[in-house]
This record gives sequence, C-alpha cells and structure tokens, in this order.
Amino acid sequence: VVHGARKMEDYGRFLALLVSALLVGFVSVVFSLVWVFHYREGLSWDGSPREFNWHPVLIITGFVFIQGIAIIVYRLPWTWKCSKLLMKFIHAGLNTIAMILAIVSMVAVFDFHNASNIPNMYSLHSWIGLAAVIFYALQLFLGFAVFLLPFAPIPLRAALMPIHVYSGLTIFATVIATALMGITEKLIFSLKRPAYSASPPEAIFVNCLGLLLVIFGALILWMASRSHWKRPLEENAKVLRPIAGTPEGTEAESTMTDGSNADRSDLRISSEAARKQNLKLDEAGQRSTM
Repeated sequence: VVHGARKMEDYGRFLALLVSALLVGFVSVVFSLVWVFHYREGLSWDGSPREFNWHPVLIITGFVFIQGIAIIVYRLPWTWKCSKLLMKFIHAGLNTIAMILAIVSMVAVFDFHNASNIPNMYSLHSWIGLAAVIFYALQLFLGFAVFLLPFAPIPLRAALMPIHVYSGLTIFATVIATALMGITEKLIFSLKRPAYSASPPEAIFVNCLGLLLVIFGALILWMASRSHWKRPLEENAKVLRPIAGTPEGTEAESTMTDGSNADRSDLRISSEAARKQNLKLDEAGQRSTM
C-alpha cells in the first residue's frame, strides 16, 4: 500500500473517493433490501410480486455495485505489484458475477410477468435494460476472447482496448439510468393510496435510493476517467528480449567475448529498439480506464 501510495498522484483524494464510492454502493444495496422487505413484502420465488423483488435487489447488487468495483479494480494502487494476468482474472470474475446476477434478475421479472399475465417488453425501461444485458454479455465474451485468452495478437488488443473501455463505461452509465427508470416505474405502478405524487414514505425512501445510485455512478466514472490514476505502464510492461531469458542483451554480450565493439553496439541498439516497440504496443493496450 505504501509503495502504491508513493507512486500515485493525489493518493489521498483517490482513497477518499474510493471509500466514498464503496460506502455509497454498499448503502445502496442495503436500501434495496430495506425497500423490498419493509415496503414490498420480502423475497420469494413463487411467481408473486415477492419474486419480482429479486429484480431490483440483484440489479443494484450485481449490475451496479459489483460492476462498479470491476471497473476500478485496476486503479487500486496496492494491486500494482500484482501480475496483470491476476488482475485480469479478478476483473473478469467480478464482471461474470454481475452478469449472472443480472440474468437471474431478468428471469425473475419474466417469470413474474408470465404468472400474472402482464405483458413483457413494452416499456422503455425494459427495452434499454435488455439491450444493456445483451451488450454486457457481448462485452464480457469479447473481453475473455481478446484480453484474457493468450491467442489474440498484441496489435489487435491495442486496437480494441479503447473500444472495450468506452463500451464498458457506456454500459455502466446506461445501467444506472435504466435502474432509475425502473424504480420510478415501479413506484408509479405500485403506489395508489396514497399515490406516488403525494410523496408517501416509500416514495421518498426510494427516491433517496435513486440519488445514491447517481452518486455512486458519478464517483466510479470520475475515478475511471482520471488518467493519472491508471495502473502505471512500467509496472506491467514486458520487455522484448533479443535472447530468451537474458535481460536486454547483457548476458548475450558477456558470452560474445570474441565479438567486436560494433557488434555489441548493434546488439544494444537492436535490443533498445525492440524494447521501445514493445513498450509502444503495451502503452496502446494499456490506455485503459479499467
């Protein structure tokens, strides 16, 4: 932690924002549970409105809170000494959990609608929500195929990284907006006596939940968009070596005692060119906010 703190610019500000984001996200999850247990009769899986209640709880827990953590996990300075591959697995694992919870929440909605003879996919909330799930699944698949598995060439990774980053942040912002539409829609449909417009306690409580989601999303996007808080390139760049297992030609030079100074100079120049080329490719691939 101390090593990362020394290298991170504005470490104190980052830490304050991180703690604030985690606190706001956790409180949002608690608010969703209080909402469904105190105002909406709890949770079950029997086709009743209690089954529908899984939808807001799982969306806020997985699609909002866990996805937000997955976005900034590369930013944590105390992980900068960890291998990039390990961090990729953590990033992919968190996103996979979020995806599973989102799918279960969608199943709960469709099951409840079918059991209650309520039409499916008629609202803007449902359209955008389903699109977010589909694009999130595609993002997850391409992330596994291109950035986690060792088959994609480095130039392809470098070319797709900006798209991967932009689409990830866009999906996250879209999920926040869709959640706000969903909780508002639920209140309008559910609150009759008194109506939503009369601002009963449930309406005020859930509106506060919506504000928490907005704050959480803003904190995550701010931390993810600061270039000086991204994982340092020098911590994870792998230098191309002219001779396998030797550090930039030094061992090779020591074994070439019969070579001329010109040969050694050429070797150093070649090694330096290879190193710069690899750093350039890696830097392109590292232009990530995640």
